[in-house]
Amino acid sequence: MASSAAVLEDGSLISRIDRKLLTVERALALVSGLAVFSLMLLAVVSVGGRNAFNAPLPGYVDWIEQVMPLIAFMGISFVQRDGSHIRMDLVISALRGRALWLFELFSVVLILALVLALLWGSWSHFLRSFDFAAPLWSRDSSIDIGLPIWPAKLLAPVAFAVLVLRLLLQVWGYGRAFVLGLEQPVAVPLVLSAAEQAAAEAEHLGGVSASGNDT
Repeated sequence: MASSAAVLEDGSLISRIDRKLLTVERALALVSGLAVFSLMLLAVVSVGGRNAFNAPLPGYVDWIEQVMPLIAFMGISFVQRDGSHIRMDLVISALRGRALWLFELFSVVLILALVLALLWGSWSHFLRSFDFAAPLWSRDSSIDIGLPIWPAKLLAPVAFAVLVLRLLLQVWGYGRAFVLGLEQPVAVPLVLSAAEQAAAEAEHLGGVSASGNDT
């Protein structure tokens, strides 16, 4: 299940790095959101052109192929930072203290190993498509209007590289919490209980209501 989580901050080095990396992740997530909006516009233009002028957007499927990696990969590190990926908390919810941090550390290390393999594979896939000596630096292109494929293939290793940085930071955070026996470590997602989630939502709604009353 998806869980709500909080990421604490302070003035430590790991927290400062976390906030700097968060800036990059937010920018990539914004690009991903804009990509979703662009697909909506492409659909409107293509369908409108077909119905009004019997002339759909040329290369509509080709453009979708170029935009899809933005949607699929660019926001993945931002979601990992907040702990919003799908996960099962039946075991984790019963753990406390060092046992919890050790379990989280083990989980993140496994994810890191998988992402490193994906990073290597996606980079190799990009290199097979990219060629400085070829027209448009591309050894392959889309079927309809001949768009170069390598820009779309480059997006995956870029996104995975940012995710690797986030996972390394979380390995540091969980490892630090395990060694020092911290109760609330910074720079890692802390899973909130149902009561804490309700309190946070109530505080947020209270802030929104107060803001509305002021205006």
